[in-house]
Amino acid sequence: MAGTFAGPEQLRRLLDAVMSLSSDLELPDVLRNLTETAVELVGARYGALGVLNDERTSLADFITVGIDGATIAEIGELPSGHGILGLLILEPKPLRLPDLHEHPDSFGFPPGHPPMTSFLGVPVLVRGLAYGNLYLTDKENGEVFTDVDVELTVALAAATAIAIEKAWLHRRVRELDVIEDRDRIARDLHDTVIQRLFSTGLTLQVAARLAQPMPDVVVRIEQAVDELDHVVREVRSSIFELHAADAPADGVRRQLISLGDEMSDALGYLPTYHFEGPIDAAVSDEVAAHLVAIVGEALTNVARHAGSPVASVDIRVERDELIAVIEDHGVGPGTRSSGGHGLANLAQRAERLGGRSTIEDRLGGGTRVVWSVPLI
Repeated sequence: MAGTFAGPEQLRRLLDAVMSLSSDLELPDVLRNLTETAVELVGARYGALGVLNDERTSLADFITVGIDGATIAEIGELPSGHGILGLLILEPKPLRLPDLHEHPDSFGFPPGHPPMTSFLGVPVLVRGLAYGNLYLTDKENGEVFTDVDVELTVALAAATAIAIEKAWLHRRVRELDVIEDRDRIARDLHDTVIQRLFSTGLTLQVAARLAQPMPDVVVRIEQAVDELDHVVREVRSSIFELHAADAPADGVRRQLISLGDEMSDALGYLPTYHFEGPIDAAVSDEVAAHLVAIVGEALTNVARHAGSPVASVDIRVERDELIAVIEDHGVGPGTRSSGGHGLANLAQRAERLGGRSTIEDRLGGGTRVVWSVPLI
């Protein structure tokens, strides 16, 4: 009955391995621990973990245990996943061979490769998809791999899959923390720093009018106002970069920021953007196309008719609704030239998507456009 049941020592090693995988390790450490533990667990001489590429068609990485650096250098190029190694890629389920040389898919070994005979391969499945394959060869006692070896290795691979997913989730949490920090900094820059700079500039302009009898003072004040305008532009550029850093290359946020760049010559400045919620993830391509179009229409109207020194675009996702608010500090809608059909187009696009569009005077002067549609 030898080899029918796992011994106490093997079970202890498996339990120790599972417990170690629960620690906060970086993913490369998790993968190497898996390979080393599997080799020790079943008494193999050699072990390797092949990590699949994104298409799961070949190996993108290959971690080895039991082969020294000089031998690895002599072997040269690492395997890409052909021959017997490729069998687990095509069909990810445990594979055990008493002599891998006798298998019809065996390619043999390159020069300098140590001889290997018995083989055990087990896939590492994360959420039902193959992340990689664990390869073990040649038991230290010279025997072939047993059913128990297969079961122990499958159990270890399952525990490692959980650790891999945990490592992914930790990395994603760190990424989200960075994104949240970017958004917080961007909000602080927009809501506090820019507003204070803008207020200081207005105060200095009033001071310049009061200082008309003193031309030298007026010149210095005007220079200070110009410098403040330059600082505001630099801060806005930093805000755009903070928002763009975590946006997909083809996402709606990038499209809107690019639109702002295109409109800067007509406006005389870069519009300020604020994003809230999962803009790129929640907004469909159809809604995104309308959103970019209406923001373009609104900014064009600001450039042509508002005479505003600033324009802001606030895009947010709230539950099942997308809300876009475009504001300027120019003349109100009642005194604007009516040229074109831009504002009417906003309402038509909203109605087409089952939403609504309103245009109103902004408190303190200017216009506020609110465009909202349900997220389909």
